[in-house]
Amino acid sequence: MKDYIEERAVEIAYYIIEHKATVRQTAKIFGVSKSTVHKDVTERLLKINPALAGEARKVLNVNKQERHIRGGFATREKYLHQHG
Repeated sequence: MKDYIEERAVEIAYYIIEHKATVRQTAKIFGVSKSTVHKDVTERLLKINPALAGEARKVLNVNKQERHIRGGFATREKYLHQHG
């Protein structure tokens, strides 16, 4: 694996943990796809730093559990601004 990919995977994990960021937010900040963020955290980082991968995974799991709530709020806001 190329060095810059390993560095990116580690940086992405730290970003996710520090900011409690979603895959989508992280992808936007790093200028990569959501698939790349996911692969960096779930596969590449596991080989480089398993402990860090586990911490990032915890944050992503919480985000995954909460996403339906976030989506509901976003939809509610959208319609409040349209009709209000």
